[in-house]
Amino acid sequence: MERTGRGSGVSRVVAAGIIGTTAEFYDFFLYGAAAATVFGPTFFPHSDGLLGVLAALVTYAVGFLARPVGGLVFGHFGDRVGRKRLLVFSLLGMGGASTLIGLLPGYDQIGVAAPILLTLLRLVQGFALGGEFGGAVLLVSEHGDNRGRGLRAAWPQTGGPLGNLLATGALAATAGSWSGGEGWRLPFLASALLVVIGLWVRLRVAESPLFAERPRTERAPLTLALRRYPRELFSVFAARVGENATFYVFTIFLLVYATNIGLPRSTATLAVTVGSVVQVLAMVAGGALSDRWGRRPVAVLAAVAAAGWALAFFPLVTSGQVVLAVAGGLLCHGVLTGAQSAFYAELFDTSIRYSGVSLGYQAATVLAGAAAPLVGTAMLQATGSALPVTALLVGCLGLTVVGMLVAPETRGRDLSATVADRLPTEHA
Repeated sequence: MERTGRGSGVSRVVAAGIIGTTAEFYDFFLYGAAAATVFGPTFFPHSDGLLGVLAALVTYAVGFLARPVGGLVFGHFGDRVGRKRLLVFSLLGMGGASTLIGLLPGYDQIGVAAPILLTLLRLVQGFALGGEFGGAVLLVSEHGDNRGRGLRAAWPQTGGPLGNLLATGALAATAGSWSGGEGWRLPFLASALLVVIGLWVRLRVAESPLFAERPRTERAPLTLALRRYPRELFSVFAARVGENATFYVFTIFLLVYATNIGLPRSTATLAVTVGSVVQVLAMVAGGALSDRWGRRPVAVLAAVAAAGWALAFFPLVTSGQVVLAVAGGLLCHGVLTGAQSAFYAELFDTSIRYSGVSLGYQAATVLAGAAAPLVGTAMLQATGSALPVTALLVGCLGLTVVGMLVAPETRGRDLSATVADRLPTEHA
């Protein structure tokens, strides 16, 4: 049976998950917004229009390529030495890279070294974020008992939209000095303060009690995950693809599309801000509903709803209903994400949980998170239409439905159970 943690202890772990994840996603999303707006002329001044944006988004996508590597490294050591330590390293890496981006000279000052250094710092960001989700959600999931785990695990996920809110707020506060100025640096430099707050909170939480009592293994956690859980790894990967693509199309790519059709950037930023508030509430609701009805039914319904909304998204944006378009899309995304949060943790044993979740989760970001805005921008430039992006998003959400359906229902699963408990015939 799982141990039931004290309420105050669990609440502190949840708060640490929210604050730390918010700080990291603030940095990550801030880069995406800057790549879609000012990084082109600052670091790629010889590329015009959408070509400059596309060049900047390539460096944005590089961060996603580093995330699976970060997931593997953080997952391995998180399963070996603990969740808490690796979350501290992740936060330091992300915050340090973002602060340096704020100090990085542009192309006009140091030439080609500017985009090269920008790309390297983006790699550090991606590497650090690769270990964030696995650790934050698992640390929360492994505190407390089976009851209400879906709701608890959903709270760290709200760090995504909360970080986005902070990023868009910082963009709005400094918007007047972005065009041809240096005001874009201020939000990046402000990340240092968020890191200090995040560290203060994270260093005060206890390590996962399940990790402390886990069965020891001599094999690498990743090797065991690949051998014993191929279906679960596929399920995490597939379920994550649609969820990730949905978010980045409805937020980062929106900034590109809105600019391309002549909508003011402030309109798109306002829409993302309102949508992020809706998304936070939807994530919490999705987690609570998954405790009541199960992880799979809620996630599948939310994915189908998101696919339906994708068909209406760009027509709404084109007609000027940008806030409605984004709020509706992020509502569907929030419920989907909240329902999936505990699901990932419940698929694996404690001794390999960090590795298993991080590998499947972060591998999907390369296909979905990087490809959605990058391929979307290329499609928009080639065709002048958002229809191919809609088709791509619906396809990704179809894969998410498959990923959820091939996995077992995990609501109420005892996280202290071992593989021997779940697969008795294999170890008979």
